[in-house]
Amino acid sequence: MENNTNDYTHIPGWGVDADPENEPTYPMKKYTGDDHKRLNWVRPPLQPETVEILHSNERPNLSAVFGTAAPPSGLSGAIRRHAFKYSESNWNHWLTLILADRVNMVEGVIEDLRAGHVPNIFAERGWTAEWKYNRKALVQKVVVGTLVTTAVVALLLRKKKKSY
Repeated sequence: MENNTNDYTHIPGWGVDADPENEPTYPMKKYTGDDHKRLNWVRPPLQPETVEILHSNERPNLSAVFGTAAPPSGLSGAIRRHAFKYSESNWNHWLTLILADRVNMVEGVIEDLRAGHVPNIFAERGWTAEWKYNRKALVQKVVVGTLVTTAVVALLLRKKKKSY
């Protein structure tokens, strides 16, 4: 069976949008040609800046709407400010932001402890589910983490003893 290069009827669902009455906005939309006149519009007032907002150095101004739920603060905020000195095409930008997220997590735990709340780190990190469904990987993570932490502490203590 030879297919004509312009005949796509063998494809299931081909041409379902060929009927203008089957178009999703039919009959509400009546094309008047005004769709192309929208280019000259008055920009609405921008969202006011009430907190520090970090934005890409590739954009000359802020976007019309932005989030202000957690403005940068503390050490993680300083790391984020440093990250936004780099272009979004630079790996320094993204790796620094990942580091800032990790630092922010530790800052949150310290903040909880200061407020008298002991966080349930096992539940918050998903270890309960991982213990149930992926026990081997969790044990491996804990063992490797313990070994790395022990090695770092041992090296630091060893350097302190030599300096005395």
